[in-house]
Amino acid sequence: MTRRRIARLTFAFAAVALVALMRPAGAQGVADFYRGRNLILVIGFSAGGGYDLYARLLARHLGKHIPGQPSIVPQNREGAGSERATLYLYNAAPKDGSVIGTFSRSMAVAPLLVGAPFDATKLSWLGSISSDVSVCMMWHTSPIKTFNDMLVQPFTVGGLSKDADPDIFAMVLRNMFGAKLKLVSGYPGTNDGTLAMERGEVNGMCGISWSTAKARHADWMKGGKCTLPPFIQSACRALAVQFGLRKEADIADVPAVTDLAKGEEQARMLRLILAGQAMARPYAAPPGIPDDRRQALIGAFNATMKDPEFLADAEKLKADVSPVSAGEIERLLADVYATPKDIVAKAARAMTN
Repeated sequence: MTRRRIARLTFAFAAVALVALMRPAGAQGVADFYRGRNLILVIGFSAGGGYDLYARLLARHLGKHIPGQPSIVPQNREGAGSERATLYLYNAAPKDGSVIGTFSRSMAVAPLLVGAPFDATKLSWLGSISSDVSVCMMWHTSPIKTFNDMLVQPFTVGGLSKDADPDIFAMVLRNMFGAKLKLVSGYPGTNDGTLAMERGEVNGMCGISWSTAKARHADWMKGGKCTLPPFIQSACRALAVQFGLRKEADIADVPAVTDLAKGEEQARMLRLILAGQAMARPYAAPPGIPDDRRQALIGAFNATMKDPEFLADAEKLKADVSPVSAGEIERLLADVYATPKDIVAKAARAMTN
């Protein structure tokens, strides 16, 4: 055998070996990683609330769309309005694709507005199950029946932490519009806050997703046990408000809080504060996970959003499914993080208790 032929064969064997070494980076490598594994789904709130409902819905269907079909194990890690879970994902969770999480939509802009110690643009975004609009829900014994009542009648609302929607929207109502509210914060999740409302500890709670209100509390609404600014009782729809960058179709005649803005500056402040509403049920993995696994998780998330069994399950739960892609979230955050610093500072002050 000539030296040239030996060299040619040696090169061929080396190429085959190199391909074999590279194979784990492809689809087969992703399947090998996930096969027989538990994938942890961290939930930033306590059991029983809207985020928990959506996360457990996703957990029942996501695994079959991931190569290797891992088991999805939900894990509640509540605290600080879901900042605890977000920081776990950002700093401590394994960066190998074995952990994903869901947290308050407001976490995406919390680094800008409340100085949360992470960069939301670095998370490995997977997508959101829906965009959403939030409401202020008041118990039927509350003195608040209309939006104007908020401006003249003292009342209390429940909150979770400074970074959570119920606290943020309460402060916006007070600081930007003069609502005479007192915030009682520290509840582990919205489910705990609404239980406090039932017990009479607070008059109501702002920042409850309209989708959660419909899925979890339809009996309250039909039984007249709560009043909703925005109100769903047809006789009380005037002078109501909803929080979102879009208007909810179910209550389209109700003015958005952005309709109440006084001037362009206040409108821009509200757009920044409400940016998270566009990704109501967000899911992300830690920063820096292997790109092939990140793409597999994104692909699995997108496939789940079209899965007939998932959609039928969501319909039973009255859970809204209006997906927002990972790319859309990334573009939204790029736009939001480019907001002028003076507008950011004023928006941050509007959210301060």
